[in-house]
Amino acid sequence: MTDISHRAGQVSTFVDPSIDLTDIHELRNLLYAHNMRPNKAFGQNFLIDRDVLQQIVHAAEVSSSDTVLEVGAGTGVLTRELAQQAGRVVAVELERDMLALLTKTTGAYHNVERIAGNLLFLDPTEVFGQAAYKLVANLPYYITAPTFRHFLESGNPPHLMVVMVQFEVAQRLTAQPGDMSLLAVSVQLYGRPQIVARVPAKAFYPAPKVDSAIVRIDIQEQTALQPEERAGFFKIVQAGFSERRKQLHNSLTHGLHYKNEEIRSWLAAAGIDASRRAETVSIEEWLQLWRVIVKQRRI
Repeated sequence: MTDISHRAGQVSTFVDPSIDLTDIHELRNLLYAHNMRPNKAFGQNFLIDRDVLQQIVHAAEVSSSDTVLEVGAGTGVLTRELAQQAGRVVAVELERDMLALLTKTTGAYHNVERIAGNLLFLDPTEVFGQAAYKLVANLPYYITAPTFRHFLESGNPPHLMVVMVQFEVAQRLTAQPGDMSLLAVSVQLYGRPQIVARVPAKAFYPAPKVDSAIVRIDIQEQTALQPEERAGFFKIVQAGFSERRKQLHNSLTHGLHYKNEEIRSWLAAAGIDASRRAETVSIEEWLQLWRVIVKQRRI
């Protein structure tokens, strides 16, 4: 990670803050002037709906006392909106040309710091120490799941996340027992997700093939697991979801490589019917199964 906030004074020109980056004509002109176009490899779909932009900031309840982390900042359309409300905004962008444009579009905002690098290699404790921060972002579709795990399991997780994700992903995040997934368990172990609004594909340039959604995740102050316990817990959950069409006792047998009789005894001790499937199991039931297995020192 490279902090480039100190270079802002070296930039000779800034993009006028009055230019509306949600206006598709102004956005196209800006990209053209910098010999740029949306890069599919980096999942670049730029938000061009001001109402949606304001919904994101409103959902995050951003105030002047807040520090906000934005990952995948792109053109700075959300960064600038956040900068008008927050006390401090840290914007992370990987793609070199986009980072140069971000420096220009946000250069007039003195409370914005820009970091060059991959968001998955960003250590929040290096940026914020143990100070509280909110994560607000329009996440690239292709790294959504790794992003959640990376920040929720970091040494200093955000105390609130408001993110734009693919609508199907938003449904998976907020699923209840009966439709649970590994992603749902991975997020709901740490916080309570809710869909704030569905966002149509036309709200972006270029328009993706699917709709998106704004998701707010209120992070728990304390989780049921210590950092050193997470690997064992998720080993069990991953095994359960490894063969979703199979009953739980079978998927766990194959995934954990223990005898079926032993798996059945653990499930019975946890109060879980062995014939159920992983998508029906609640967070608390997974935790109870993990406790049973740990008690027998098998994980």
